[in-house]
Amino acid sequence: MIDDTYKYSNLTSQIIGCAMTVHTELGNGFQEVIYQRALEIEMHDKGIVFNREHEMPIYYKQHSIGTRRVDFLVGGVVAVELKALKELEDVHLAQSINYLEAYDLEVGLLINFGGKSLQFKRVVNKSQKQKNQGNPTIK
Repeated sequence: MIDDTYKYSNLTSQIIGCAMTVHTELGNGFQEVIYQRALEIEMHDKGIVFNREHEMPIYYKQHSIGTRRVDFLVGGVVAVELKALKELEDVHLAQSINYLEAYDLEVGLLINFGGKSLQFKRVVNKSQKQKNQGNPTIK
């Protein structure tokens, strides 16, 4: 699952592994908060550094216009949004990308525990990536 061409691939692979363990243990059918609590335990047990329900400011034209809580901010660099739906839809992916842009983060994961199999999507904030390409010190 690790692909070194993706930024934070090792970290996102660890998170996905934890989510797979949770889904294997619990299956589908619970509310999102149940999976959030279980994933918190699993990531803690694996020594992954994170903040749960991390409140982040939302800016518009450099003005703070409110806050939004990301389900998990892992290592200060990966936003993780959880769902417990029968099927992910395009709107959920768009929402995750919008959150990355609002949080000024480059990488996120959208994880759905609601299906018979765990679903996950790696999302990338392309505008953040383009900003970083001009700065050779950021990898």
